[in-house]
Order: sequence, then C-alpha cells, then structure tokens
Amino acid sequence: MTTQQEIALTDILSRYQPGAGCLLQALRQIQARFHHIPFWAIDRLAQDWDLSYAAIRSVIGFYHFLSFEPRGRYTVYLSDSVTDRMLGSEALLERLCRRLGVAPDSTRADGLVSVHRTSCTGLCDQGPAGLINGLPLTQLTERRIDEVADLIGSDTPLFDWPVDFFAIVNPIGRHDLTLSHPITPGSAISQALQRGPQGMIDTLRAAGLRGRGGAGFATWQKWDACRQALGPRAITCNADEGEPGTFKDRMLLMQWAHEVIEGMTIAALTVGAEQGFLYLRGEYEFIEPHLQEVLHDRRERGWLGADVAGSGQRFDIELHLGAGAYVCGEETALIESVEGKRGIPRTRPPFPVDRGYLGLPTVNNNVETFVQVAQIALHGESWFTSRGTEKSRGTRILSVAGDVSRPGMYEIPWGTTVAEVLQDCGASDVQAVLVGGPSGKLIDQSQLQRQISFEDLPTGGAFTVFNASRDMVDIARQYTHFFAHESCGFCTPCRVGCGQLVETADRLVAGHASAQDITRLQDTGRLMQRTSHCGLGQTAAHPLLDVITHFPQQVAARLVDPQQAFDLSAAVVDMQALT
Repeated sequence: MTTQQEIALTDILSRYQPGAGCLLQALRQIQARFHHIPFWAIDRLAQDWDLSYAAIRSVIGFYHFLSFEPRGRYTVYLSDSVTDRMLGSEALLERLCRRLGVAPDSTRADGLVSVHRTSCTGLCDQGPAGLINGLPLTQLTERRIDEVADLIGSDTPLFDWPVDFFAIVNPIGRHDLTLSHPITPGSAISQALQRGPQGMIDTLRAAGLRGRGGAGFATWQKWDACRQALGPRAITCNADEGEPGTFKDRMLLMQWAHEVIEGMTIAALTVGAEQGFLYLRGEYEFIEPHLQEVLHDRRERGWLGADVAGSGQRFDIELHLGAGAYVCGEETALIESVEGKRGIPRTRPPFPVDRGYLGLPTVNNNVETFVQVAQIALHGESWFTSRGTEKSRGTRILSVAGDVSRPGMYEIPWGTTVAEVLQDCGASDVQAVLVGGPSGKLIDQSQLQRQISFEDLPTGGAFTVFNASRDMVDIARQYTHFFAHESCGFCTPCRVGCGQLVETADRLVAGHASAQDITRLQDTGRLMQRTSHCGLGQTAAHPLLDVITHFPQQVAARLVDPQQAFDLSAAVVDMQALT
C-alpha cells in the first residue's frame, strides 16, 4: 500500500462507524476508489474494525459489484435482462468489447476498462441500457456505443461526457389515485399525529392496504404486530426492486422521495421506532445524491431528527446501498445486508416484526407501500377504497416493458384486466404476458381477460409483453439462467435444482432434450417449490413450468424425437393440476 492509497483508505473508513453494520457501505467505497477490494484494505478493516478475515471476504464474494480482482477505471455493466436482449443488447456488448479491445466480463490489460453483464439495471423501459461507474446509460444504439468507446479510449472524465448520455426519463402512461395526488411534505405526518398510533392502524385496516412488494400482506397487521412487540423498534424500506422487468420504484424514488420518506416516518410514529433504513439497490446508485438531499431537507425542517414534527419522538433514516444481489429483495436477506452481512434469507419464524434488524421488532415495506401510506394518512380510507376490488383495494403501479409501443409506468385500479393494460401500452400480436416478473405468472393469449388482483393475478409490479415472434422456450431459458446466477447457494434444493434446470433448459433449446427430461424438470420444479429455503428457489422453475403449460407445441418442437409430443402433453396436464 502506497502512502497515497493509505490516505485514501483512511478517508473512506473515517466516514463510518467501525463495525459490521457499515462493512458493506465501506466496501462499496473502497471498490469505487481502487476498482477492487485490495488485500491490504481487507487487512486494515480486520484490524481496525475488529472483524474476521472470513467475514470480510465472505461479504466481498457474495455481492456481484464487489471484486477481489481489479476492474477497469471505467467499469461498464450492460443489462443482460430478457427485454434488453430483445432490443439487441448482446450485439451491442460485442461491439463495445471489440472497439475497446477487451473480452466480456474481464478487464483490459492496461486497467482502463472492464465490460460486464449484469442481470437487470432497472431501466427496462429505456433499454438497451447499462451503467458506467454507477451512472446510467440508456437507449443505447450502435452509434452511442461507438461514442462511449471513443470517450473511454481517450480517457475522458465522466463529468466531461455529454449529459444526455446519462439522461433518464420516467414515462407515465396512466395516472390514477397515487400518481395524480402528490402531497405537501409534512402534511401527512400532521394528519397521522392527529389520528394517533391506534387511529393510524385503524385507518390502514379500513383502507385495506396490502404490501405492494408482491406478498400482499396486510399493512395494518404488520404494523400492529410490531407495535405490540417489546423493546426498541426499527423501520426498513425495501428499495431493492431487482425483479427483471420492474422499474416503478426508480420513478417513485426520483420524483416522489418525500412521499416515500413521509410514509416511513408515519410508520415510525405509529409503531414507536427511532431508527430507519432505506435500502437502495446498487444499480440505483445514481439516485443516492437526490435521496440524501431530501433526507437533509427533511431534517432541516424538523420532519426527521430528535423531535419529529413536535411529536417528542426521535426518528431518523440512513441510506444503505446494496451491491448487486437480487436475493436481497427478500425482507430478511435485506435486513442481513443492512447489518453488513451476506444477504442470506433467514429462517422464519421469527418474522421481522418480532426479530428483525439487530433482533429488534422491524416493519419492512416497499417503496410504493410507503407512498400510499402517506396518501391514506392525508386523504383517508374512503379516498383509497374508491378504487380496486373487495380484496385488492386501491391502485397498483405497473412497470410495462417488452413488445409494446409505449413502455413506462401505468397506474391501474386493482381488478383491471390484462387486455386493458395491453391496449393502453400499445401492444399488438401478443403471444404471452409475464405478470410479476419471472417469479410471477406467465399467461398466454387465451388468458388476457384475467384481472390483475390478489384474487387472480397478483404482481409486484412487473408486466412484460412478448409478441408472436418471440421464442418462449428461449425466453424461459434466459430467466432460468437469471435465477441460477442470483441464487445465494445457501440451500441444496435451490443450489442444485437451479443447476439442473439450467442444464435441461440449455439442452432443450439446443434440441437435445427428450420428453423424459421434461418430466424430470417438472419433478425438480415441484421439489424446489416445496423445499427451497426462500422465494427465489421456490419460484425459480416458474418460467419453464409455465412455458411447458402454455406453449407445449414450442417445447415439443425442440425435442430430439418430436413423436414424443403426446407424452409431453400428458405431463403438462399433470403440471396444470399442480399449479
């Protein structure tokens, strides 16, 4: 370690309280400064922060954006999601690598640049997209790729690049309750304080608000359980929307950050929490400065801090960034990551409302949920229940991408049909729609009148459209590779099962699979659904199983012996009964 490196490392470590809780945040800064995690930085962390070498190295090895090996001074990640591939991202990646003289997923010999694939950048509505040193690159074309290569090749600092390279738009195709009613900062807190903790819980119960992260658990019930638990409490906001095809939280964090933080503050005042964490996915690093400005502004105005809005209660929020791990979207894995550890999902029970962050009772909700909490506090339950169905109250924001003419965010009342959304976004010749991302449900053309609701098709917000030109078997194969890549490897059913799914999917696409392979694939999927430790393993087989169910002809056409198609059809009937 040189003197200059030692000074830089000392400066980074001085920003954090020594200990495991700040380890991931410090490692992110070390990675950004030195383009990897040097052995001497690990040694310094172990000595100064009283951490074991094994603990530090295990964290580095877990997160995709951290590396033991040097990456480029310009580190480029191009999105490898299905929708980006549909737009030609693979050809653009090859072109960029060729222009820069670097192999994919490696660093050039002179250390100038490295180019990598990453699962999803949360920019599906403006792909092909990527990231360069944490900044977004959107709507990439061959010309733009050449311009990027030229700027990197000339070692031009990023602040001298044209600003339009990093421009992000948040197209909203349809507004309803939430997106038509921004609130004045502080106004919802005032109403919540007038209601009091029990009154706020009663309001949420009457509104019927269910979590917008996907599971759909009743918000009032979660908050009430946390409020009744003993001891100090905490609030976490899940802004780790890593599901391919989901990007609505990006818009809310960029344009509705006050509402998000207001909702978190109302949760704290309701359950009696003093500490909050907003966990931002690593791919959204470019939103961090804005969020820090909003947090600073709210502290200055007394809406965060030692005495929130004159309530006598302390509450503040820290911003924690992830480092590229899809599994951290699971609430207990997120809490593990906030604690500075590997994002391995915990065994439940106990649930976070009983033992969450550092063992404290913890409320965890996602970005959209907290926005709607703030709006319900201000406008009341009747305002919210004017939309939706009996079991699915209010509205839902969808991230619409794929084969549509108008990708973007669409706010719909729960109960809206898939066909209505397709009409809104300009989809035609629709073959399939993936509702809820690869862990959700793939439906075919015969099911377009189904409703988006907890009663029928629940969703965490992703809505991806595929027209008749798409190879659904290959689409399922790509999603299967995503799950295998993102598996934390903790449990055998997921670790081994994902490998088996990938192997079968690859052979099927290559035309080397038999009907017996499909049967074994279904057996593997059933086993993973029943025995995997967390939702990733439990849903990893969904894309393949749904394609077998809804597109058996496409599957049969890829078999070694097409005459076995009849046996495949029989297997599909069994799978339909299961699901």
